[in-house]
Amino acid sequence: MIHVDLRSLTQPVGIMRAMATILTCMCFSLVAAVGHVLSSYWAWCMFTWCFCCFFSLLILILEFTTVSTKLPFAWDDFTAAFAMLACLMCLAASIIYPTFFTCAACPHQIGAAVVSWACFGVYAGEVALTHLRPRGQTNGFLSTLPGILKMLETFLACLIFTSLESNQYVGSSGLQWCVAVYSLCFIFAIVIILLSTGQFTSFFPFSFDKLVIVYNILAAAMYMTAIVLWPLYSLHNNTRPSNCGHLCAWDKLVVVTFMTILNFIVYTLDTVYSVRLVFFSNNE
Repeated sequence: MIHVDLRSLTQPVGIMRAMATILTCMCFSLVAAVGHVLSSYWAWCMFTWCFCCFFSLLILILEFTTVSTKLPFAWDDFTAAFAMLACLMCLAASIIYPTFFTCAACPHQIGAAVVSWACFGVYAGEVALTHLRPRGQTNGFLSTLPGILKMLETFLACLIFTSLESNQYVGSSGLQWCVAVYSLCFIFAIVIILLSTGQFTSFFPFSFDKLVIVYNILAAAMYMTAIVLWPLYSLHNNTRPSNCGHLCAWDKLVVVTFMTILNFIVYTLDTVYSVRLVFFSNNE
């Protein structure tokens, strides 16, 4: 039977979620009041604040009405994972938005940037609180190191997609291969997260953990090729234009390069940890 739980709103985590809902709503309201900007970075920031506001409010409602206890997955695992993802997304938005869209005479934009940093602080506090729970209370996939690394891989891929423009890679087979690498690895990482969170891995007639290791090795190898090919085809003999200001297309090429390197490192760490977990920890 469904009933209301006032404790969900008065405990520290509930208060932080309510603050996050209000602050993210303030962010996209301030930015929306200024008007639309034709930029993928602007769209990313707006998506971040809307996404975080919606899910923070949804989590509050589901916990207040105790519907969360009826859901067929580990609720604490989901909320801990969302807080970490929202923390990363707000951090990225807090860096991107003031870098590209604020000025000394832009009060709405400055206000949105300041509030966005406050959102990051609130979500970081929620992450700290959820990871201070007694051991065993949060035991789902997304709260483990492999789950956290999978979320980080998808997050970095989203930043890559945000920086991509079709005219950057059309007509270049090398760059098209890199885009295919980003897309395939992103899709399979999402599938692994969904299968693990939904506890569908037990239905596989073989070891799902070993399948994930094979995927991680292939993804790391594919990202290694992208590390070489992306800067080779996009930046070789292509210096930064002298009239290149904010939102310059050349800068996005550099962003994609650095995000590719970071994601390769994350996939490599994921592979090493998964191999250690499956082949060595099980034999101890």
